[in-house]
Amino acid sequence: MAFFTTDDIPDLTGKLAIVTGANSGTGFETALELARKGAEVVLATRSAARAEDAIRRILAAVPGAKLRFEALDLADQASVNACADRLLSQGRAIDVLVNNAGVMALPTREVTIDGFERQLATNYLGHFALTARLLPLLSAGRARVVQLSSIAHRQGRVRFDDLNYTTGYRAWPVYAQSKLAMLMFALELDRRSTAGGWGLTSVAAHPGYARTGLIANGPLVKSPIARAGLNLIFRPLIEPLVSHSAAAGALPILMAATDPSVAGGAYVGPTRMQELKGPPGPAKAEPQALDAAAAARLWDATEAMLGVRFG
Repeated sequence: MAFFTTDDIPDLTGKLAIVTGANSGTGFETALELARKGAEVVLATRSAARAEDAIRRILAAVPGAKLRFEALDLADQASVNACADRLLSQGRAIDVLVNNAGVMALPTREVTIDGFERQLATNYLGHFALTARLLPLLSAGRARVVQLSSIAHRQGRVRFDDLNYTTGYRAWPVYAQSKLAMLMFALELDRRSTAGGWGLTSVAAHPGYARTGLIANGPLVKSPIARAGLNLIFRPLIEPLVSHSAAAGALPILMAATDPSVAGGAYVGPTRMQELKGPPGPAKAEPQALDAAAAARLWDATEAMLGVRFG
């Protein structure tokens, strides 16, 4: 069987791609490969300095690449709105939107400036609002929209009575809820695009266990003892067996974003070791992610929370 590789990415000359969290990890690798194939890539991140460093690194690999930075803090709805307004004012149709940025399993509950729990806000709410605001440009480009989920969605449950986890905060269940929400969002966006004639191809992807900096802020590094175990045992002895590189983790994202054979409503991820690693292909969505009634309920609840609407 021939698996998707970066050689299978079609020519993207003249296309506009936006990648959130493109300064590091799978986001950086995604931006790099899209640029290598000729796309103009917008690196939508919080830090201008880190984005400029990423741009320098991409230009070193792809001289002449078309790259630019847009300030975007997904945990701040004012920043999301400002980013969307700038893009809307430019009026350029968007061909690819990769909603990649995220935080993972924050040890303690944090609240954003808007009053939302930070994992939900960064991983899901910010991307929902950005996609809603950019819908005119996405429709104009008949865009592929990729939402980043995770194998953690398997343990996810949507806590409809308290999406913000104002009580009973636990790092991993909250992370799992956010990634389940992203998968449900991708599938519901595809359903609504088909019904409403929005012209989008909405797809979900996950990177498996990619070796990125995402774990650095998680509960595994909360204590000195945990950090020592992580650095002395887990990373040198166990992690190489169950994980793959950020570049390999980006392949399912790139496949979802560029492969014309991937239809709307698909879910793409690594295909080996229970989807922890391996070449990209179809991923398994758990039953709770496929519940269309729950997805519609989550969509309505999210619009109400954010005060935004699609269409």
